[in-house]
Amino acid sequence: MTIIRQIEKIIAYVLLALMTIVVISAVIELAYEIFQSAMNMKKDILLSRKELFGIFGLLLMVLIGLELIACIQMYLEENTIHADMMLLVALTAVTRKIVILDATDTDPISLFGIGFLILVLSLGYYLIHKSKSNDTSVAHTQ
Repeated sequence: MTIIRQIEKIIAYVLLALMTIVVISAVIELAYEIFQSAMNMKKDILLSRKELFGIFGLLLMVLIGLELIACIQMYLEENTIHADMMLLVALTAVTRKIVILDATDTDPISLFGIGFLILVLSLGYYLIHKSKSNDTSVAHTQ
């Protein structure tokens, strides 16, 4: 089993390095987009709605990357996968989808599905934290 564990660690370090490269390139892309938008500003409008959605989408992608890096680091340090962190990554990804979504061109069933997904992910996150707080309070009373 130790060889499998070592292979898992190597893969986690490779993923960590790759995610770091991806996040750095996303930050460079975000800075470039903001710079380009600032250089192309019109007199009346600072940034168009489309440019804002693009910038917010890129910003949330960077945050998702940072959360994934934190998940990989926690796995390497504690040798466990934290479900609450993964749910936060998923919630951030859905939030990004909502930010870049054009609701006028989206069918109602997709909007309902996204809303249901947010509800389920939030409920899962709540239940995990409730169980953790119950475990902590039980440990303190003993």
